[in-house]
Parts: sequence; C-alpha cells; structure tokens
Amino acid sequence: MMKLTAAIEQDAQGWYVGQIEEFPAAISQGKSTAEVKTNLLDALDPLLEVNQQATENAYQGKQVIRKELEIAS
Repeated sequence: MMKLTAAIEQDAQGWYVGQIEEFPAAISQGKSTAEVKTNLLDALDPLLEVNQQATENAYQGKQVIRKELEIAS
C-alpha cells in the first residue's frame, strides 16, 4: 500500500490547510486535521484522473505495454 504525507498548518482564521507532499497540486482545507486529511484524499482523485488522461493522450496511437504497479511500504 502506498503511503502519502500530508503537510498541514493552521491559518490565522483557525482553518487547517494542507497539501499532499508527493502530489503538490492536491491542496485542501478543513475545520480539523481529520477533515483536511479526508479532503486531501478527495482532492487527489480528480488530479490523478487528469494526469492519467493526459498520459493516455500522449501515448494515443502508439504501441504501449501497460502494467499495474503495486507500491508496498
């Protein structure tokens, strides 16, 4: 299972703001650290979909071998 790191800080208004270190474009906020962690994972889904689509488009029309990767800790 892949593990990700959330960098979370509290802003001046009391909100927790976080970013996934391994995917810097995944940014979110929440009223608690638990909420921001959940929101970060939700923010990661569309980011991965967009990246996957962009990669598929880049390889369109080419012969490509696709293999699943499992990342263990």
